[in-house]
Amino acid sequence: MLIVNCFMSSLLLRIAVAGFLALASLTVVLFRVSPLTAPAIAIPFLLLTVFLAISSFTTLAAYLIWKSMSVEGMDAGRRMSIALREGLFVGTASVFLLVFLILGILSWWIGILIYAVFLFVEMALHS
Repeated sequence: MLIVNCFMSSLLLRIAVAGFLALASLTVVLFRVSPLTAPAIAIPFLLLTVFLAISSFTTLAAYLIWKSMSVEGMDAGRRMSIALREGLFVGTASVFLLVFLILGILSWWIGILIYAVFLFVEMALHS
């Protein structure tokens, strides 16, 4: 049990460090790279850093939520895999929203539909 807890805390620490590094690189992209002068560089890096930052912080939040719930038969590895999947889904959905915003086709109901699709996929995978 101690080995699993040590491994999970190490993994959570690595995800937290990756999240803070992604947040730092997002601020660099936002404040130092101009999308008007170099859109071929700025937009892909913006989308990548947004994905990494949202995915890592959502993974940490989802793990804390799953850890606070008492579900029978769910060990730390299962909680972590579910939290990682949820973080990746939220990050991917957020990048889709940004792409739709950049293309000029985003409206409020399209945003709700994008998140609803990922929510339904997560519900199907969880059951």
